[in-house]
Amino acid sequence: MRRMTWAALVASLLLLAGCASSSAPANRYMLPDGGNASPGGADAPEHLLVVQPPRLAHYLDTDGIVLQLDDITLNAARQHLWAEPLGRQLERGLRARLTELLPDTRVMRDEANLGRSEAQRLRLEVDRFQGRHDGLAIASGQWQLLAPDGRLLAMERFQVETELEDDGYPALVRALGSSWDRVAAEIATGIRQAR
Repeated sequence: MRRMTWAALVASLLLLAGCASSSAPANRYMLPDGGNASPGGADAPEHLLVVQPPRLAHYLDTDGIVLQLDDITLNAARQHLWAEPLGRQLERGLRARLTELLPDTRVMRDEANLGRSEAQRLRLEVDRFQGRHDGLAIASGQWQLLAPDGRLLAMERFQVETELEDDGYPALVRALGSSWDRVAAEIATGIRQAR
């Protein structure tokens, strides 16, 4: 009986110790803002552009910020998380950047396109958006520009690497934001050439 009481006491202490040692709270990050123009774009735009939500590689569609540990190993962080879904941040950031880079274009969300058959459509696939073991922030994928009637006007791959200025997740998120700035600039150039 005494042995059973002792075992119950030890089990209770272990349970209490487990509850007391809580893990550190997670850090949450947002990509830096891109573009300073108003969401509506040009007052009398020559062009209308609908940015569709990007399609993310499955492993990027997670709360954790992804690190590439070597040539084949990926790790999604458990304590360093996106504050909102990555796809939503990428779409909003791309719209803001394109609004600034294409002043003759009204850049809109996909849902805002109801009844706008004259709008071109931008489709985006992101297959890499992560930190890499050699101190680089990588953004790569493919974009497509479609005419209002669905014809393909342009299709290009993108791959941008930005060196981190410091160690740690804040530096990684800022470098990923810089990579996204450069992706938006490439896409804006491609859209201008395709018109």
